[in-house]
Amino acid sequence: MLAMINTQHQARLIDEIDISFKAGHGGPGRVSFVPHNPHGGPDGGDGGHGGDVYIRTTTDLTALKAFSNKKVVEAVDGEMGGKNKRNGAAGADIMVELPLGSILTEKESEKIIELDSPGSVILICQGGIGGRGNAALAHSRRTTPRFAQKGRPGESKTFLVSLKLIAEFGLIGLPNAGKSSLLNSLTNATAKIGDYDFTTLEPNLGVYRNKIIADIPGLIEGASEGKGLGIKFLKHIEKTKVLLHCIDSTSSDVKRDYLIVRNELASFNKDLLDKEEVILLTKTDEISDQELKAKQKKLTSLRKKVLPISILDDQLLANLRKILD
Repeated sequence: MLAMINTQHQARLIDEIDISFKAGHGGPGRVSFVPHNPHGGPDGGDGGHGGDVYIRTTTDLTALKAFSNKKVVEAVDGEMGGKNKRNGAAGADIMVELPLGSILTEKESEKIIELDSPGSVILICQGGIGGRGNAALAHSRRTTPRFAQKGRPGESKTFLVSLKLIAEFGLIGLPNAGKSSLLNSLTNATAKIGDYDFTTLEPNLGVYRNKIIADIPGLIEGASEGKGLGIKFLKHIEKTKVLLHCIDSTSSDVKRDYLIVRNELASFNKDLLDKEEVILLTKTDEISDQELKAKQKKLTSLRKKVLPISILDDQLLANLRKILD
């Protein structure tokens, strides 16, 4: 029988946590003899094996929340062997769901496990073997053993679990650049939006034609040093394939806005600068065509594809969808 850690709930995203996994202890063997028989031999059964601990990858990014108050996960111990050579029941296995993109680092060995395939199942800790009862320990030179084996302990491991989002496209940019509104327009996401900085306090995900789009919380100057929402969310960009860099077209200096975010990416990890990138000039419905052309021209020196976008303009959204396809 397999038990399940329930992670289906609405919760604040936790992206780093220590979790200890402990497989079940093997049940002890039994010491027993055939009753009411002066010549009766040993009939103690073997103990049951301890339950295993498995990990299954889930797309539920809030799954680590289940371990905020429960950081030790234990499978069930095997039961003691019975009389009449009956073996004890095996302990129930347990299945633990962890988010896609999780990186597990074992504290003792520093071995790393990456969960990068949805629905994959991994045996993380094996249950202990049950002890043999005195019936199994009897032989020609020891016909009536009055002892049995203790079961063996199951494996026990502690991991640092760190979540890094895996997405085809990542919406990045300064706070209030229109990332969440764009995510909602392109996908079935319902990210919170508002006309103030740091509306998005946690990464949001949406799905567009089976492709994951991540809305990364707004970065500010000094984010790589922990300012604003800081370094916590920069790491989520590392596994994003294509960066959609959102720049508010109503800004007085769109190039400066672009360079602020690029500098923070470089300070955190220079490899992020090598990712494919598209610049999205957002909220173009709030400026004139003449102003839009001037700001597009200002960004041409960056040698990046620049795409005007407005969630109120179906044609502009269609142009973006061609890139996403």
